[in-house]
Amino acid sequence: MKKLINDPRAVVDESVEGFGLAYGDLVTVHTDPLFITRADAPVKGKVGLVSGGGSGHEPLHAGYVGKGMLDAAVPGAVFTSPTPDQIIPATLAVDGGAGVVHIVKNYTGDVLNFETAAEMAQAEGVEVRTVLVNDDVAVEDSLYTAGRRGVGGTVLVEKIAGAAADRGDNLDAVAAIGSRVNANVRSMGMALAACTVPHAGVPSFELAEDEIEIGIGIHGEPGRHRIPMENADGITDRLLEAILTDLSLNQGEKVLLFVNGMGGTPLSELYIVYRRAAKVLAEKGFTVERSLVGNYITAIEMQGCSITVLRLDDEMIQLWDAPVHTPALRWGI
Repeated sequence: MKKLINDPRAVVDESVEGFGLAYGDLVTVHTDPLFITRADAPVKGKVGLVSGGGSGHEPLHAGYVGKGMLDAAVPGAVFTSPTPDQIIPATLAVDGGAGVVHIVKNYTGDVLNFETAAEMAQAEGVEVRTVLVNDDVAVEDSLYTAGRRGVGGTVLVEKIAGAAADRGDNLDAVAAIGSRVNANVRSMGMALAACTVPHAGVPSFELAEDEIEIGIGIHGEPGRHRIPMENADGITDRLLEAILTDLSLNQGEKVLLFVNGMGGTPLSELYIVYRRAAKVLAEKGFTVERSLVGNYITAIEMQGCSITVLRLDDEMIQLWDAPVHTPALRWGI
């Protein structure tokens, strides 16, 4: 294992410390317990947004803390849920008096720990709502979850719900738009090669030189099936067919197309995937109204990608276009 680390047990702490130093104008890093907030938190009168999960998915979630998106992010150990002891103070720290929405990816540990934290925060007088993200069409149950996993759609939920909170929507309205995004977004991923968790020191699964894994999760979980290597167009068609079958779009509908890298895939290759996906969507009579391409929710250094398609309505487009200023996503500022 070759990685730019010091001690495998210190990876998260040292990474978050460096992140805080790099973006001290945007975020504040809190230690013992570890969580990250907007530098200006709490914002009085605004619904707070809190998300989190295991580290190793950077820039998710800390990279999306800032104006127009998250108010706090709670990082766990690599591929491990944060604890309620972290989530509770993060929630309290960003409560500006209008309540807090938890955005939770559907993994068993995340769900249970955020649920416990929400109950404790409410006992402290903070109203909490939860948006559960479960956009992965690859598998119904995996090593980490009961039901579908939360993957690429998480970024879109955080952006659109964050914009709703920023414009002054109330607690129930922010949670409702987040849930609406989740109901209309589907994703599927694949891997050319597995990732290596620092404290494990070995790849999370083995692939032969001529094999790829279709339907992997963001923790390196095995997917729907393993197949011989094929070209980018063939892989893209496989992922997109599963997504579109599940999403049941009607001709003429507007979509956001998001091609995401898993951490070890060059941007040039992601554009090749996007090229094919955009052509297929156009041929099927769908309008790609908005797009996102890059490494936005990763699995350490896994080679591969995921495709996410979101059915858009006019309000979602307006909220997507709204200004955002975070370390990893920024426009309109």
